[in-house]
Order: sequence, then C-alpha cells, then structure tokens
Amino acid sequence: MAQRILVVDDEEPIRRLVASYLSDDGFLVEQADDGRKAVERIQRSSDIDLILLDIRMPGLDGIEALRQIRRVADTYVIMLTAAAEETDRLIGLSVGADDYITKPFSPREVVARVKAVLRRSREPVTGERGTPALRFAGIVVDVDEYTVAVDDDEIDLTALQFKLLRTLAESPGRVFARHQLIERVWGRDFYGEDRIVDVHIGNLRKALGDDASEPRFVATVRGVGYRFVAEPLNGQETV
Repeated sequence: MAQRILVVDDEEPIRRLVASYLSDDGFLVEQADDGRKAVERIQRSSDIDLILLDIRMPGLDGIEALRQIRRVADTYVIMLTAAAEETDRLIGLSVGADDYITKPFSPREVVARVKAVLRRSREPVTGERGTPALRFAGIVVDVDEYTVAVDDDEIDLTALQFKLLRTLAESPGRVFARHQLIERVWGRDFYGEDRIVDVHIGNLRKALGDDASEPRFVATVRGVGYRFVAEPLNGQETV
C-alpha cells in the first residue's frame, strides 16, 4: 500500500516540485500552503505517514504547527529550513521533528530523506516468530503480533511508540539514557536534539494511560533517561 505524504509550504513552486518527485516515486501526496491547514488535516485523520513541513510560513508557522500536531499524532515530520534558521531548526527538533532538510535542496534528496525516515517504521521490531510475549503486571507486549494490551484492552501504538516500549520492556529495570534510546529506536544516523525522546515518551505514556508522576510502566530517571518499572510475570530478568 502506497504511503501518504503531506507537503506543507507556502511557496507553490517548491511545494509542487517536491510533490511531483514524491508522486513519481510511488507516494500518495497531499499539499497544504500553511500550517493551519496541515494541523486541520491531521486532526481529521491520522492516515498521513509523513509530513514535510516548512518552518517559515505566514500565519501559523511550522514550529507552532508541529507543536499542535504533536498533541494529536505521532506522524513522522521532516522540517524544511533555510540555512540561517539554526535556532528554529533546533527548536523544531526539540518539539518533536524527526529530521530536517536545509533549503535550497534537491528534490531527489527530499525523496531519499523521506524514504530514510519511513524505513524507521519498517525496521524489524517483531523478532523471530515464536518470541515469547513480554508479560508484566497490567501490560502485555506481543512482539510477534506487534500488539500491546493494557489491563486486557488492546492499545493502538505507532511503530515508533512500539519500538520505544519494546526496547524498555525487554530490559525491565534498566535505565536507558536518551542517547541510548535514540541509537536503538531512531538509528545511529539520527541528527537532532535528544529531547525528542521526551516528546515521544510523553506520547507513549498518553497512549498507555500512564502517569509520569506515579508511573505503572515508564518512569523518568531525572537527568538520565527512562526505565521500565512494571513487575515481570514471565521471568524476564532485570538488566
């Protein structure tokens, strides 16, 4: 099934050129000319796989649009930035962007970067068939079926959220620094602020119904990172 990309840029020539290259490569492409329309599109449906989001736009800019998008969706986001927008780029990454591309850029580079980010969701996360489910008090993570159940209710997680949860749950009690989670979940080629981990952990907790102040599943280790705290039920050892 073709993946769906939303291209958001107030400059129509750039938007149409990028959309054309992505379409030619087999993607389903939608376009928006401002941040508000992008937010409204994501609020209507979560079927967008990745957003190319320009930072500098009139009205609702890319950073504020990203903040609003992150309240409702974990969709992959690549920021489009001008070379002089270093501060905005870092803010965007800290708010929850997954990557950035600096203008001027080659449309072929955009296609390549889009594929690289989307590959993160297609990396093997379920292991070999027959892998025992990870069972804890209140939660079961089935790495074969790619499902998570909290108190016997199945929970919808994004691919990235599942990777985060699996990484933590496979080593219950172990403290993972942010850079360790980035390496395992985003990959060694990730460039950006490690605060992106905090954004996605927050989204994971929301999906699980977890409370950061009294965590059942994911606890914050102040100044370091995170650890999985649920009690194992099937003999997993603390690492």
